[in-house]
Amino acid sequence: MQGTEEDKKAKQKEYEKYVKEVTPTHNLWVQMLKAFVTGGIICCIGQFILDCAGSAGLDKQSSASWCSLLLVLASVLLTGFGIYPKIVKWGGAGALVPITGFANSVAAPAIEYKAEGQVFGIGCKIFTIAGPVILYGIFSSWVLGLIYWAGKILGFF
Repeated sequence: MQGTEEDKKAKQKEYEKYVKEVTPTHNLWVQMLKAFVTGGIICCIGQFILDCAGSAGLDKQSSASWCSLLLVLASVLLTGFGIYPKIVKWGGAGALVPITGFANSVAAPAIEYKAEGQVFGIGCKIFTIAGPVILYGIFSSWVLGLIYWAGKILGFF
């Protein structure tokens, strides 16, 4: 009985050692700095696009539309060439939070599952990551619209 107890303890220590070896270590402050820099660069690129569009004579709304369009296009192209995942790996949430991250979350599954065909690959898998975001975004705006409508009828707004 004692030999088996010692074996269990030895196996437990061996397992704990293995877990320590394979578990990645993260420095929170470095991760936050990388996210800040990555998100800041993306925002600076967006501001540059806005400034260029404004200098070209476009109004604010048209400039914002072009900015969004070009950032999404750049994100999809970088995802297609395998560059955006490297940016995400380095910058973390700084690359995932802006509109470029959302475009990446739609494009990446489409690229990954294209071998399975247009319908069962791309069609079924394209919104696996972005789908819940779209669903809950639409649902929450519907609920808020309903609250606003009821508030208008009851005279709160």
